[in-house]
Amino acid sequence: MKNILAIVGRPNVGKSTLFNRFTQSKSAIVESVSGVTRDRIYGESDWNGYEFSVIDTGGYVEGSDDTFEKEIGKQVMFAIDEADAIVFVVDAREGVSPLDLDVANLLRKARKKVFLAANKVDTPNLSDIVGEFYALGLGEVFPVSAATGSGTGDLLDEVVKVFHKDTETNEESELPHLAVIGRPNVGKSSLVNTLLGDERNIVTPIAGTTRDTINTRYKAFGLDFMLMDTAGLRKKGKVYENIEFYSTLRTIRAIESADVCIVMIDAQGGVEKQDVNIFHLAVKNKKGVVVVVNKWDLIEKETNTHLEFEAQIKERFAPFTDIPVIFTSVKEKQRIYKVLELAMEVYKRRNTRIPTSKLNDFLLPLIENNPPPMGSRGRYIKIKYTMQLKTQTPQFVFFCNLPEDIKENYKRFLENQIRKEYDFTGVPLQLYFRKK
Repeated sequence: MKNILAIVGRPNVGKSTLFNRFTQSKSAIVESVSGVTRDRIYGESDWNGYEFSVIDTGGYVEGSDDTFEKEIGKQVMFAIDEADAIVFVVDAREGVSPLDLDVANLLRKARKKVFLAANKVDTPNLSDIVGEFYALGLGEVFPVSAATGSGTGDLLDEVVKVFHKDTETNEESELPHLAVIGRPNVGKSSLVNTLLGDERNIVTPIAGTTRDTINTRYKAFGLDFMLMDTAGLRKKGKVYENIEFYSTLRTIRAIESADVCIVMIDAQGGVEKQDVNIFHLAVKNKKGVVVVVNKWDLIEKETNTHLEFEAQIKERFAPFTDIPVIFTSVKEKQRIYKVLELAMEVYKRRNTRIPTSKLNDFLLPLIENNPPPMGSRGRYIKIKYTMQLKTQTPQFVFFCNLPEDIKENYKRFLENQIRKEYDFTGVPLQLYFRKK
């Protein structure tokens, strides 16, 4: 699992700018108005050989009556709880404020390694003004400029020293990794416990019981893989009903580490917005997927009930609909081992490699008979050659004269043709178009 770095502080001290600096992106919204970052923003970074995730939180305001600021406070608490290290950002030009004291008090209780970054030290002559922040009692103060990058390298040099190394053995890291993901209380831990034959994970009807991602090696019935039970999307006492899916970093971390994601849905609740978000996040990360509809024993059924439910799932999950769907009851132990079989089949498909000659022999005549629509200025688009890239997930590149003029519907047409010829059920495909 990747380490997590949380960036916290009162409003408008430059947390989002520092996030953008660390992640080399512009994902976080930057405005000189307090409260702009309302939800945690999540990004990727690496430094000195360490890959880690970065959380940008909203500004923390102690005891506020403002609804948004209360929500920001909850999210900061959740981010701190998730983090392996914390960067506490203060404004060097404004000096210590009462809100800084509130945040410092909060961080001392967190028992996490805290790095105090005095931001907006944009010129060397300002570095002397950071001395007063030692009064916060959080150790060394790092003068930085998030806007220019000055001092951020020294800060990250120290941050990565507290990060943990991957504890998986080489043998375990080479095994398939299956992650069980989904909304709270859909039966993730019950499925894992039933498969493992023990009560390794606490199971209660309270959403959010599982607090950490738990990795276990599964070796039975001729199968050998790592099984990951992910935490629920909300934790009792910390995260409430209105926090959206992206607020849980545990699930994101598990998805990143997985080869195949087992997406569990509650049959009684139907397909909810959160289910769609979870599915699309797994697809966005190029993971194989199996959709498991749990608690099917509690549904009143007619002849075509499961077909109608499956159609509803695929309609909500579009445009990627080439996915295996299985209906189970973990409680009654119905079809739970079939879930593993399907997941392992998806894992094998994800590793499918098509020889270049076979791919061209199949696709080029098809493209000739079904050419792409004309490009801009009425120019013909000619696709000359295609190949599968040597990547962990199936990716295909098409060489043509006008790659920028290929329309989305034609890309979908080509993907559908590949899927018809080769079995990629449950596996997202990426198609790229390059100048010949």
